[in-house]
Amino acid sequence: MTTSADERSQQEQSCCPVVELRQYTLHPGKRDVLIELFDREFVESQEILGMYVIGQFRDLDNPDRFVWLRGFRNMTERAEGLTAFYTGSVWKANREAANATMIDSDNVLLLRPARPESGFLLGSDRPPPCSSEVPAALVVATIYYLDELANDFVDFFEQTLKPVLVDTGASILAYLVTESSANNFPALPVREGENVFIWFSLFWDQMSYQDHCAALFKSARWRGEVSREITRRLRKPPEVLKLSPTARSQLRG
Repeated sequence: MTTSADERSQQEQSCCPVVELRQYTLHPGKRDVLIELFDREFVESQEILGMYVIGQFRDLDNPDRFVWLRGFRNMTERAEGLTAFYTGSVWKANREAANATMIDSDNVLLLRPARPESGFLLGSDRPPPCSSEVPAALVVATIYYLDELANDFVDFFEQTLKPVLVDTGASILAYLVTESSANNFPALPVREGENVFIWFSLFWDQMSYQDHCAALFKSARWRGEVSREITRRLRKPPEVLKLSPTARSQLRG
């Protein structure tokens, strides 16, 4: 049954003015260990403190990378929520098991929506803790590294790049930029000195993504003015994360 726009708007909420994109490098073979622990212990225990676990994912190109998104209402509540969680009983009871899976957890970008309306929209139907079915959907995060972030790049994305992406089968979930505020919870480092523009897209499955890539490659506009403008702006090649949602990911398709 098709869901109307009004019904979707009632089922979804905008999230979040501050977002962390966290990429963890894990010891070989430990990703599913961390995911089982995370989905069981670290979702509700953070959200009860006012934070949002937007999504958690397997990186399909790296079997030893776990990626997740955490959101906050503002920077002040970020500091308060993180302090409460990392000094609380749930983290203290599980931190040794979690840290034992990790080689590095410092690859973190602090972000905000590029426009007030360009953040994530999340439904209210997160699967329960006993869930084990992994969604077929694919979330793709494309990270553009810029010398400087100017409003005209957001205009370029909205007016020129986004229509090409949509025409070739991408569903745009959100687009975000660097949050320039200082890290107010220094116990968890974030990457500093970065100017990024990140857009997240959704595909029903990996085949849908491959079809999109093929259509994009055939697009004269993509191969022409769009690619030239992107190349002119970027200071290094884009980073593309192909992300498979875990069984309990709120962002799941």
